[in-house]
Amino acid sequence: MKELIDYIISFLLGVDSVASTGLKIGYTADFREFDNFDVVIKSSGFFDFNNYGKPESLPVLPLKIWDETPILYGEPYVETIGNTLVLHADIVAGTYFLIARYEEMIRKKIRDIHGRFPGKESLPYRAGFIDRPIIEEWGQQLRVLLRSQGHEIADPPRKINKIYLTHDVDNLEHFRNVRGVIGGLIHGIKRPKEGQRALRSFFGRLVDDPWYTFPFLFRINNELRKTVGYHRAETIVFVRSMGARYKEDKPFPNLNLPDYKYFLRYCRRKSVTIGLHCSYECGVKPSLIMNEKNRLEKAVHNTVLYNRNHFMNCREPRDMLELIKAGITDDFSLGYADMAGFRLGTCKPVRYINPETRQLTDLRLHSLNIMDRTLSDKRYMYMNSFDAMQYCTQLINNVEQYNGEITLLWHNNLVEKTPNSYHRNLYAGLLKILQEKA
Repeated sequence: MKELIDYIISFLLGVDSVASTGLKIGYTADFREFDNFDVVIKSSGFFDFNNYGKPESLPVLPLKIWDETPILYGEPYVETIGNTLVLHADIVAGTYFLIARYEEMIRKKIRDIHGRFPGKESLPYRAGFIDRPIIEEWGQQLRVLLRSQGHEIADPPRKINKIYLTHDVDNLEHFRNVRGVIGGLIHGIKRPKEGQRALRSFFGRLVDDPWYTFPFLFRINNELRKTVGYHRAETIVFVRSMGARYKEDKPFPNLNLPDYKYFLRYCRRKSVTIGLHCSYECGVKPSLIMNEKNRLEKAVHNTVLYNRNHFMNCREPRDMLELIKAGITDDFSLGYADMAGFRLGTCKPVRYINPETRQLTDLRLHSLNIMDRTLSDKRYMYMNSFDAMQYCTQLINNVEQYNGEITLLWHNNLVEKTPNSYHRNLYAGLLKILQEKA
């Protein structure tokens, strides 16, 4: 547990290690140990053997408030005992709860039809802080307390540290196969222009297909990257390499087709990172991850280090352990399908913690903050364009305040030029906001 506790306290402080600060920070409830530390975060007993892993260990709503910020465990006050500053809010347990997604382990029966934990069932949503990186708020308050005791520790700069512009290739094209063009022609009976587009795509080139919007996406992505710096913004496309058993994996990918080969070459020319989009089938059976990664690497002639599960369909902890085994270093699956915000309670990457074993790993998890369908789908947030822009801007501002990272997911087929969707304009608008913050 020592390595885990040190990691969490360092994460809260925003430093590489507690030792580098010169501070003596303890995490204990034993008052006899308080004199050994400058600062003590008092343990609430969350990790105790007779408490951990039981339903009774879940936070109780409504949450207590410490200086306008909700806390999950402990009491919202600070006192000085001898020469030691004692914080009774157990922000170590609270941080662990959020970054390890502890409640998803305890509430295993709470899942949607795809086996996902719904955002609207999560504590951050029910307690009203899904749109706030609350761990950064705790860290900021902890640093304030330390400075009040004469310790020098600075807050991070107020700017966005990293931007991930990601695109899941669920449908590379619309009308470039027999089924697609027939559907287009049928719809073309009432909408002649759609029939014309279908024929132009089927008998033309990939770039003629209305869902092949990657030239538009990569162009505006690169405009942002030039402004903020290429090291601060990265474009990633997540590509499926397999999956042929579940309808959710349709259209089944075939990386040997000319269109896929053309697209992958185009990505390389544009310096776009290619990540694995684990199939829905892989989400059900995580042992397939290695095979899917190998197949993608063979097609792209490069090592693949990033992953996002199709449908964000995970089976933890098996899938995370299989990702590690396969050599994946970074996973971008951690968003709720039905709620945009901070699923991990933070706007910074975290190391994966297996809540069943409390093992800290080197796999980095990145929150998926904003997905196009989440905003507009009737099943999810069902926002109009104005409300979506306002909400997303608020998330961006919160990330900027704490020098965090933000991850956007826009699907190529949802930025098709059509009056029925606002996603093309919304995406361009959000990138403009990010440019202005450079």
